[in-house]
Amino acid sequence: MDTPQNTEVIVLIGAGAIGQAIARRVASGKHLLLADVRESNAKAASDGMSSMGYQVSTQLVDVSSRESVHSLATAAANIGNVTGVIHTAGLSPTQASPEAILKVDLYGTALVLEEFGQVIAQGGSGIVIASMAGHMLPALGAEQDAALAQTPTDELLSLPMLQPDQISDSARAYGISKRANSLRVQSAAVQWGERGARVNAISPGIIYTPLAKDEMTGPNAAGYQRMIELCAVRRGGTPDEVGAVAALLMGLDGAFITGSDFLMDGGVVASMRFGALARR
Repeated sequence: MDTPQNTEVIVLIGAGAIGQAIARRVASGKHLLLADVRESNAKAASDGMSSMGYQVSTQLVDVSSRESVHSLATAAANIGNVTGVIHTAGLSPTQASPEAILKVDLYGTALVLEEFGQVIAQGGSGIVIASMAGHMLPALGAEQDAALAQTPTDELLSLPMLQPDQISDSARAYGISKRANSLRVQSAAVQWGERGARVNAISPGIIYTPLAKDEMTGPNAAGYQRMIELCAVRRGGTPDEVGAVAALLMGLDGAFITGSDFLMDGGVVASMRFGALARR
């Protein structure tokens, strides 16, 4: 029987399709601690992963609460050596207010990076799922980039650039949050590196998940369809394609990669800057 000393733990935060696709790639033979804000989501994902032979336990987590994230990190470390963290939890523009998106997507990600940066094992690795939305924004100034990357976590939401008079709509809040995710990962790579661990971000484009379907049938449905039609590969992506990139980054073949953000959007951003989407 495995003991805490030899048990490897993969923590999946957010029980959605992308997170599960990544876990299927990296959690074989390890203990998968699956955390979600909704018990029903956690149970459904746990049942599915368990039926495929994975060793799974669950815990509720609210990533916008330091106490909750700290409790999850502690629980993971008590199970064994935390060798992998997959952070996918977040809110989309059609799901929540700007305030809620900033609290979950921006502050919550910063919390996860900080708290798990204190328990990640030597040789461990982490993945944060950001979004192509972070790459669609015009460039921020160096001062703003530095503030998003390095402001102490509990002071982040007080930044002037994140106040309601600066961010009045959910799409803007989402884009800023995802840009911040990339910057926080780059900064956190230093902290994680001191423990002999790595952390990277992936910024997916339109990936066919239940969440994406909600977005694609919402107010911006026509815009999403246009992106698919005019991007370089002329289609959306699948969770398993994101899983393949994450497995590379978290595994031995990615051992020289940390602090990076991988845009995998089928060429949407490229087309927006230099192709057909730029001309429409």
